[in-house]
Amino acid sequence: MIERYSRPEMRAIWTEENKFRAWLEVELCACEAWADLGVIPKEDTVKLRQNATFDIDRIYEIEQETRHDVIAFTRAVSESLGEERKWVHYGLTSTDVVDTAMGYLLKQANDILEQDILRFIGILKEKALAYKHTPMMGRTHGVHAEPTTFGLKMALWHEEMIRNLERFRHAADGVQYGKISGAVGTYANIDPSVEEFVCRKLGTKAAPISTQTLQRDRHAEYMATLALIATSLEKFATEVRALQKSEVREVEEAFAKGQKGSSAMPHKRNPIGSENISGLARVIRGHMVSAYENVSLWHERDISHSSVERIILPDATMLLNYMLNRFGNIVKNLTVFPENMKRNMARTFGVPFSGRIMTKLIDKGFSREQAYDTVQPRAMQAWEEQRQFREIVESTPEITEVLSAEEIEDAFNPSWHLKHVDTIFAKLGLE
Repeated sequence: MIERYSRPEMRAIWTEENKFRAWLEVELCACEAWADLGVIPKEDTVKLRQNATFDIDRIYEIEQETRHDVIAFTRAVSESLGEERKWVHYGLTSTDVVDTAMGYLLKQANDILEQDILRFIGILKEKALAYKHTPMMGRTHGVHAEPTTFGLKMALWHEEMIRNLERFRHAADGVQYGKISGAVGTYANIDPSVEEFVCRKLGTKAAPISTQTLQRDRHAEYMATLALIATSLEKFATEVRALQKSEVREVEEAFAKGQKGSSAMPHKRNPIGSENISGLARVIRGHMVSAYENVSLWHERDISHSSVERIILPDATMLLNYMLNRFGNIVKNLTVFPENMKRNMARTFGVPFSGRIMTKLIDKGFSREQAYDTVQPRAMQAWEEQRQFREIVESTPEITEVLSAEEIEDAFNPSWHLKHVDTIFAKLGLE
């Protein structure tokens, strides 16, 4: 991933240096497991742990000849050792190292992503409570519907991220596995206890069954989960973009001192952060498709998945880490305009209260069809004539004959629509 869309802590996990360090840790742990079984002398494992090292340039140099990165790695490591070098890669096949190390690296990445998600959830909770009773117009199909609150919008996002956290924990657990089961998964040249030992040391789990590889349905589910979280962020970002339109302007991304919005239009204040989130979500969704393509490997393994995963796993984790932090800061520093929300509620002449008038007419004995057909033409009249719907209602004998002035006034009270806000928050545990 390009540096622009990555953060140092996550980027450090996916360096070549850290990858080879993970490979080396798998190799050393495997030797220590063999020592516990009495196969490798204990003193040799001490020497291996103390002396084994690698030089990345040397690995690349050897790979030019071997055309095999793991063989190049093991030979480069062996050059740093004495007679104990013969135990490097003992009983292992390349994918024992690569897949087990990948589970270890993904665990490192997942620890960061989980904290990112938790931080974002905390920001959403704070905003939900702060704007719990801030009224605004709810919109369906982009058109004014009925009143809601900005806090409810934030609470909705909060609940979605709680679900995403649950999904993430499940999917993360599914890829934090290792396998040291040999060329076709039968442990022909290695004791199964070595696999258990190594994975326990790395803080991962041993796959209950494998071929030469871990099965890639695990990684497909993981990538689908990252893509879904990214899509949730895109959904939230799209809402910010829509609410920042000039004719709406109910929220606005923070605009820093010295920030510029356009090279040609000095007045511009654009939701560029949210637009960035929308774009990056597309990239992660594209990687999800690639992960699904990786599931269908030939027989006990082929290498078609390898080139793909070298790109998509680092890219997707780095991108999501970046997105969660960037959009978290956007929401944290979001400028909210309650007065503009009130102004916009009044822009549609009171027609969002048409449902309340209809319901009151039904309560007075109208059939639903009769009530609907009485109210709809008056609401359309308000739209077309740009008149207050309430004035039209109050001048309609069919309505005023059955509804008192007090009942009509009550129908236009926004608080009616918001009377259960506290109940919703209580259901969510947002108190």
